[in-house]
Amino acid sequence: MKSFITNVANDIRIPKQDKKIILILIALILSPVDFIPDWVTIFGLMDDYIMLALIFDYLFNVIDPAILLSHYPWSMKSFNRLQRVGYFLAFFAPGFIRNNLWKYKRDPF
Repeated sequence: MKSFITNVANDIRIPKQDKKIILILIALILSPVDFIPDWVTIFGLMDDYIMLALIFDYLFNVIDPAILLSHYPWSMKSFNRLQRVGYFLAFFAPGFIRNNLWKYKRDPF
């Protein structure tokens, strides 16, 4: 798992700005400091879920799947399962944030 994350993080095809944003999002998810405190009933967890949705949206909708697959050490079956979960979580990523956040542009061909 560590080598997969390290290899993806070191991939030169992914822009440095996107890597920094994902690192910040992961740090915010793990941090006890939240935009909305967790003790607020439903909305307290929403900011964490939205950040997680943005990460999965980037991994499974924005970047080319070949980038992840080139580093993915497990079976294709497990990748497809992870991809389905990623698509589900990415559905909750707000479009106005998603469209203005990432630098990566897919190859049109």
